[in-house]
Amino acid sequence: MDVNDRSEPSPLTIGELARLTGVPVRTIRFWSDAGVLPAAGRSAGGYRLYDTEAVARLHLVRTLRDLGLDLPTVERVVSRRTGLTEVARTHVAVLDAEIRVLQARRAVMRSVAEGHCTAEEMRLMHELSQLSARERRRIIDEFVDETFAGTDPAAPGAGIAQSMRGLPDELPDEPTVEQVEAWIELAGLVADPGFRERVRQMATGQAEPPPVPHDPQAVLTEAGRALEQGISPESAEGGQIVDRLVGPGVPADERARLADSLERFTDRRVERYWQLLGVLNDRPPFPPSVPAFEWFIAALRAAR
Repeated sequence: MDVNDRSEPSPLTIGELARLTGVPVRTIRFWSDAGVLPAAGRSAGGYRLYDTEAVARLHLVRTLRDLGLDLPTVERVVSRRTGLTEVARTHVAVLDAEIRVLQARRAVMRSVAEGHCTAEEMRLMHELSQLSARERRRIIDEFVDETFAGTDPAAPGAGIAQSMRGLPDELPDEPTVEQVEAWIELAGLVADPGFRERVRQMATGQAEPPPVPHDPQAVLTEAGRALEQGISPESAEGGQIVDRLVGPGVPADERARLADSLERFTDRRVERYWQLLGVLNDRPPFPPSVPAFEWFIAALRAAR
């Protein structure tokens, strides 16, 4: 062999290129026709011929296609009209969006597999889980804006408006069945006119000092225990608990005024709203307080 021989390497036929790279001839021909792998020339018989650089180019094309890039984008990269870094950055964003959709779908199907929903509920869950973060945010923002429209920002209950916007920008990277179901339930809750009206009543209500002093923590403890033990708020034992909480000498009319004051800001659906936000924000669950106050309210009204 002449070491000084600097002749050009022989061009490769499409079959030889296929053997060197493991890419089928049909695929190479298709990519050539699409412009991502142009032939260097033609043989006397009209067959495509490729130079040795086509091997590296073909490996790059196959890698980009395996990563999910479309042919026009691949063509811009291999022709150096678009930087690979720029394309990769864009593709990462697309993949992130696709991953979020797939994770939401998986959570929906997991819920179905565990028997948590009917076919109709599955349809609703799927539709709502497909919403973008902006669309989910819009649902909550519209609820808050419409519910609190025209209310005095200085009103005692108006401060809950901003707190009620506390929806995370995205479902978690690995949404649990509970989190997907929480979003579905929350979307249904804010669409309920009755819930909206109840929240508005709480926001516009006058939070006056309670007519009868009482310790809310003591109410949670005492009334909560009464609920667990099945004590009726109308019973004599229920009356004794009320006496311990507000004092035995409080007249019935003042107890009724306290019941009215507490009832204005006591609602299971509103408390459920906060619980659902907690699930979506991955916060530790908190025990419900409304049942204990409902018992206390009923006991106040029953006391004579």
